Amino acid sequence: MSATSTTPSPHPFTAGLDHGLLRYQRCESCGRAQTLTRLACAHCGSEHLAWHAATGHGTVVAASVVNRAPSDAFRPLVPYTLVLVELDEGPRVMGHAMPGTEIGDTVKAGTFAHEQRQLLRFSPTAH
Repeated sequence: MSATSTTPSPHPFTAGLDHGLLRYQRCESCGRAQTLTRLACAHCGSEHLAWHAATGHGTVVAASVVNRAPSDAFRPLVPYTLVLVELDEGPRVMGHAMPGTEIGDTVKAGTFAHEQRQLLRFSPTAH
């Protein structure tokens, strides 16, 4: 993944995007992965969580084209595609996608600069 220099973020997920990395939490007790920042594992309740860099590869499980921006900041991007991707490591994450991306497509994560921050964008991988 490539990234452009933007305003740094202290949060591990968004700080990862600032450096071209897609990060997720993994429970050190049961091994389950999760993408939302949690204080405890959603599966076993353990508080022993660590951040890891994902390969960025996954499969699209849901896709939607946004034609009406939720805010003025996203109006220049309309229309844009949002996808829910199941990462090869297990957790699911939502991000932007290249136009035409559909359910079942295999994709690779990347980032793009928007409003002085890096956002997640998935591109199709070669079959």
